[in-house]
Amino acid sequence: MICAALLTACSAAPQSEAGTAAVPSQRGGGEPYELLGSQVFDVPDPSSGITYQVFISLPPSYGAEPARNYPVVYVTDADYGFPMLRLIGRRMNGAGPRIEEFILVGLSYGKGHEPMASRRRDYTPTAKGASDAPSGAVHGESLRYRDYLRDAVIPFVEARFRAAPAERTFVGHSYGGLLGAQILMTEPRMFSGYVLGSPSFWFDRKYLLRQTPGLLDQVAAIDADVYMYVGEFEARRKGDRRYQQDVDMVADNGTFADMLRARNYPGLNLKAEVLADEDHLSVAPRGFTNGLLHTLPARNREE
Repeated sequence: MICAALLTACSAAPQSEAGTAAVPSQRGGGEPYELLGSQVFDVPDPSSGITYQVFISLPPSYGAEPARNYPVVYVTDADYGFPMLRLIGRRMNGAGPRIEEFILVGLSYGKGHEPMASRRRDYTPTAKGASDAPSGAVHGESLRYRDYLRDAVIPFVEARFRAAPAERTFVGHSYGGLLGAQILMTEPRMFSGYVLGSPSFWFDRKYLLRQTPGLLDQVAAIDADVYMYVGEFEARRKGDRRYQQDVDMVADNGTFADMLRARNYPGLNLKAEVLADEDHLSVAPRGFTNGLLHTLPARNREE
């Protein structure tokens, strides 16, 4: 559970009687744990009538540098991706800057909707769901959700916070990575960076991979830093339970990367990796870390 704590990163810490800054603390007494410094907003989608929740975390220096605009990182599946990326972003700079500080935006699910149902609907490109999906499950609204991000969420964030419009990074894993790959090929300028983690290219008989040549034919340029990752054990190897038994996500990831490279887009900075000793469930923290290093490396600032 994430609570909308009002102790944001832009608030000045009060001084104690000893003259030192008071450190915000949890409420205690059995109250729910809060991710201090976070905010939660309801952002409706006019086209579908669905209201989504958006989580916000501001960087540590936000209050101290009022003239500075910040990159923004948008992460899908915010219930786990938001706290993970927030921590990674801070830990990576613990011994000096390695990545740019960023405003973090967590893209949560439809308000009141079951998480898996929400992501099936919003992150997939066709109505033909997986064979193990529940009866009546809705799929195939990724383009509608893409437009919601473009027309509602991004303007909402950039109107309220000191965001740098030219520095937006998308982060998604699994179905979220599939959504990111589709955005990259249909609205590539929405983001300047893409972290595509273990994309579910297997969906609907590899629909998006089959569409990739035609989609890229319509894209004159991709000017973006793109990091793709997949775990070693996401390859298909029958009989070895460490590996996938039905789909080969390593091969699919490589196929997509090869199709991008073949276009020789001058502005495309692509890195694709297979991360050793990782599976579909374990690989995200490592992939997210590498993705931030690729898309938002720290840069020197003139004092």
